[in-house]
Amino acid sequence: MRSFTTRRSVLRAFAVAGAVALGGLSALAPATATAQPFPTKPITIIVPFSAGGTTDILARIVGQYLGTKFGESVVIENRDGAGGNIGMQLAARAKPDGYTLFMGTVGTHAINEHLYGNLKFDPRKDFQPLTRVAMVPNLLVVNPERPYRSVQELIEYAKAHPGEVTFASSGNGSSIHLSGELFKQLAGVDMLHVPYRGSAPAVTDLLGGQVDIMFDNMPSAIQHVRSGTLVPLAVTPSKRSSELPEIPTVAEAGVPGYEATSWFGMFAPAGTPDDIVKLLNEAIVEALHDPEVVEKFTAQGAEVYSETPESFAQFIEAENEKWSAVVKASGARVN
Repeated sequence: MRSFTTRRSVLRAFAVAGAVALGGLSALAPATATAQPFPTKPITIIVPFSAGGTTDILARIVGQYLGTKFGESVVIENRDGAGGNIGMQLAARAKPDGYTLFMGTVGTHAINEHLYGNLKFDPRKDFQPLTRVAMVPNLLVVNPERPYRSVQELIEYAKAHPGEVTFASSGNGSSIHLSGELFKQLAGVDMLHVPYRGSAPAVTDLLGGQVDIMFDNMPSAIQHVRSGTLVPLAVTPSKRSSELPEIPTVAEAGVPGYEATSWFGMFAPAGTPDDIVKLLNEAIVEALHDPEVVEKFTAQGAEVYSETPESFAQFIEAENEKWSAVVKASGARVN
């Protein structure tokens, strides 16, 4: 036993000497001293709206890709309510380690701040933008029994009948509502807003003739356009939709400067380390260039969009400036 111990001590001495000769004792430092890889456990994406909506669907498509890429589960957690504020508050308070992400929208990050009083978080300061993931156009549609078949005819009718044209929305302060308010401001017309608890009941009443027009998200309106039960007048972005290329933009149709698009983007809590932010941005952008992901987005009427965190942050600032003015002019307020 003693000879074995002595021999082991000699061998260890030679090993130490070799390590010193090759660069010092630091060569013997354990591997655990290096940075841990990311991720090493499941990632959660908080969606501030109910399952089955556009925000949820897009988050699941991206999450599925990330799960495959990282070899870790990506869990979608739906926390709906208060226009997205419940899920947003939860995400804002999450540990900034990259394991909790948030799928935000034009509503959560450019409208709610100006619409709701006494928010318990800051939509801009408490979140780290990663990238936009999609732009979804709104579609100006009318009941087929109405006497206007173009934007100009709608404007002429609304001016001749102030306050009589009704436009439906999915709720006060929604992007659909504010798309109509922006139209009113730029076209110089007086129309009556009729809010609903969601897009589906609003479309139902539009089809039934209880309301006249609606600036609906394309994914829920396009099926009725294709079936002929709703008449499309224009799309709301600055360029035409590849899904309905024959339909002009609102600006082309006679309202210069009009542009309103629903957008969706991925965020992390503020304070997330820069290297994790970079890694997540690159992974999500990679997903958004995958042909299968692009195909799935297109099927939802969404246009894939990716960018740097810095570019996304600048876009959010511009969107806040734009929509704060629209909210103020509309008089909409939720306490």
